[in-house]
Amino acid sequence: MEQLSVHAGGIERRLPEDFRWPTGKRLAVFFRVAFEGWSDGHWPGIGPMGNPLKPGFPDLNALGFAEYGHRRGIFRALDTLARHDVKATVMVCGIMAERHPEIVRRIADEGHDIVAHSYAMDVIPIYLSEEEERANIRRTVDLIEKACGQRPTGWISPRGTPSPRTARLLAEEGFEWHGDSLNDDLPYCVDFPAGTVVSFSSNMECNDLPLYMRYGNPPKVMLEIFEDWLDYVRRYETGAARLDPTIHSHVFGRPLGMAVFNRMIEIAKAADDIWIGTRSAAAKHVLSLMR
Repeated sequence: MEQLSVHAGGIERRLPEDFRWPTGKRLAVFFRVAFEGWSDGHWPGIGPMGNPLKPGFPDLNALGFAEYGHRRGIFRALDTLARHDVKATVMVCGIMAERHPEIVRRIADEGHDIVAHSYAMDVIPIYLSEEEERANIRRTVDLIEKACGQRPTGWISPRGTPSPRTARLLAEEGFEWHGDSLNDDLPYCVDFPAGTVVSFSSNMECNDLPLYMRYGNPPKVMLEIFEDWLDYVRRYETGAARLDPTIHSHVFGRPLGMAVFNRMIEIAKAADDIWIGTRSAAAKHVLSLMR
């Protein structure tokens, strides 16, 4: 049986040991916001009540919880980022660009990095044929570009779960990077016949969905994780390091979660050893060094 791989058919190239982020900083923080939607008849697999309904019944509780994202949460996140003059990496589903183009246009107009996040959260590459997956990539890109006039250069699949062919298809479709891996601390290049794509591993340690929704931790735990990471990499790491504090507009887009997100931004902004950037800017930096 062929070995399964996130980068089937590609050749990986890692960064040099002395790699530094743009401006020469050793530490980087990428603030991420997920602006997600589900196809008609679908809803988040994790709802605020925790216990799933019997199969075949619509979970209007989970559906209503998700709708908070475009009704309130995304605006609170954008206002917080604007207050601090921070540009975030914003994962956008195609269905949100289709149904709420004015919001996606605002995200782009305010200078944030828009990342394609599949058409909807229930459209997961591993379930699709190659033809279906390529069509989903193109549909998502077209809807985002129609909404804001910008073509995304990065892709992250729902659940961060690709198919073995996703990276190759993204290279063929002209993407510069993807976030569908969990296997490294730093980005690295993957060469395919069609071109090079940067694999920019995600980290789940500082993410509201598992921490708060799945495991029921209070919001402040996410702040403690952020502070513990900073303390550790400053004391013991010598190479480049990074963290991606990630919130979802329907989860920590609420006041209690936003208080934590706001505090993390304050801490990062006050530090003189942290580069606050976007993933697409970092990917361009990596490509410039590795060509």
